[in-house]
Amino acid sequence: MKNKITRREMLQKTLAGIGAVGLPIGLTACGSDDAESAPSAVKVQFLHGVASGDPLQDRVIIWTRVTPEDESLRLEIQWEVSSDEQFKAIISAGKVQTSQADDFTVKADAAGLKPAQNYYYRFKFGNVMSAAGRTRTLAVAVDQVSFAVCSCSNYPAGYFHVYKEMAQQNVDAVLHLGDYIYEYGQGGYATENAQALGRTLAEDNSQELLNLTDYRKRYALYRKDADLQALHQRHPFIVIWDDHELANDAWRDGAENHQADEGDFKARKAAALQAYFEWMPIRPKTADDHLNIYREFNFGNLVQLNMLDTRILARSQQLDYNDYLTGGTLDAAKFMADLASSGRTLLGQVQLQWLSQSLANSSAKWNVLGQQILMSKMLIPAEILLMLEKVQSGQAEANDLLIIKQMIAELSAIKIQQMTDPAKLTAEQLQRIAAVAPYNLDAWDGYAYEREALYTVLQQIDKPVVVLAGDTHNAWYSNLHAQTGKQVGIELAASSVSSPGMEKYLQISAADMQGFQQAFSLLIDELEYCNLSQRGYLKLSFDQQALQSEWIFVNTVQQKNYTVDAEASKIMHFDRALKPVQNLAQSA
Repeated sequence: MKNKITRREMLQKTLAGIGAVGLPIGLTACGSDDAESAPSAVKVQFLHGVASGDPLQDRVIIWTRVTPEDESLRLEIQWEVSSDEQFKAIISAGKVQTSQADDFTVKADAAGLKPAQNYYYRFKFGNVMSAAGRTRTLAVAVDQVSFAVCSCSNYPAGYFHVYKEMAQQNVDAVLHLGDYIYEYGQGGYATENAQALGRTLAEDNSQELLNLTDYRKRYALYRKDADLQALHQRHPFIVIWDDHELANDAWRDGAENHQADEGDFKARKAAALQAYFEWMPIRPKTADDHLNIYREFNFGNLVQLNMLDTRILARSQQLDYNDYLTGGTLDAAKFMADLASSGRTLLGQVQLQWLSQSLANSSAKWNVLGQQILMSKMLIPAEILLMLEKVQSGQAEANDLLIIKQMIAELSAIKIQQMTDPAKLTAEQLQRIAAVAPYNLDAWDGYAYEREALYTVLQQIDKPVVVLAGDTHNAWYSNLHAQTGKQVGIELAASSVSSPGMEKYLQISAADMQGFQQAFSLLIDELEYCNLSQRGYLKLSFDQQALQSEWIFVNTVQQKNYTVDAEASKIMHFDRALKPVQNLAQSA
């Protein structure tokens, strides 16, 4: 049943639309340098830190949230941007009104700035001051650009040590590739250690997120985390959403984690996206556009960054192997026909055309696609896939991991033999490594036609393209090839901030995991490197001739004390032909 809006709620929404001019003082309170202009009864706090994002050459989004004691008020918050930390040289300033209709979030597009400059910003209400943040505008011309790339930050799953480490890096921007929050309730995915860690969900927000209030409260919880606040305070963010900002395995018209008894999906999606734009330092295309999130950023003529939405805007529903099983046998012909269907889309025609034109017009040395999911062809032997599906679904028997280990050893030996002397292999052995299937149908592997359409574009422009991905909670490096066999780019995927990776399901020793990772890199043709068991982030550094990628991992997110695992770090260098070159620094 549709909830009726109260008269008070209607009044608040009306006030939000027409502004504060002429409103009774009981409903409006203003902050200024003169503390007397803020009524003494109006008590506020800045509990959720500050943030900046979507930097351009002359402007940047700045953000905070004010928490008033009286939530019926409409508040006017001042903001300032300075060229110095002491705020002696104010470059830009203004006022923003906020109320319960905005969840008391405050966002300003601070303009009038100079390119390639560090700036400092803050907010105030009366004599109550927020923390000061640091941000940076984009350059007109630049010789070096660096990013810290991350995804998948699950509050109950572990501490945000990865964010703390990223805050200490000297980078131009943080690229967050989605799953900034998770929608599950207490007792759901990766919450089993939350109480021991002191990271349980709030009592009034401990169920699965379904409506606007739910989503807002979950963002509020995350944004009280000190390490996340430190990262936002230090660096501008460029963000894209994935599925858990809405619901697991979301697509255009539904989600795996949305059931019929959970209400209207369109209403849930609208609520989730509204909360995202309220709480994230992102610039909407228009005031009421909370859907079209794809956009372009140019770091001089060195790096063009295109942020893409492969999740909510145009995605067709995911395929499911279970839908093609009859009596335990896969209908391979029907599955392959559906997999290759031209009607299946991730980007959608409008976004793909925009991207094609953007890349064609690019004069950058490096073109970077920031998006959510693995683009590489993660095709693994079908017999391993079946066993992994069994393990991940929680149906594994006592000896299944031993069976997987034996399979991997046998198939790896066959693969090596194929690479060295294939004539010694039997037809049966060759069939075992030839019978491969997509590992994850939620990734680009489940949308083969549109991937090839994109690869056709990449072949035509013939420019260095680096694809970034998150989503999987594991670190990957792959070469991307079109059906013609031509390499069209490389993919660099970040591990997770705190969400568990494959170690959660396999429950094997570190030595066995090392062997498992090596086998994956051997058996999956496009895959060159993976780390399947550690939390971390990816640091990228571009110059005119080379790209350095560095996967950085922490040794734990389950304890408050941690270290960076230097031995696990992986550093690689690529030339502009996207070929690995001799490392200039030690790497694992």
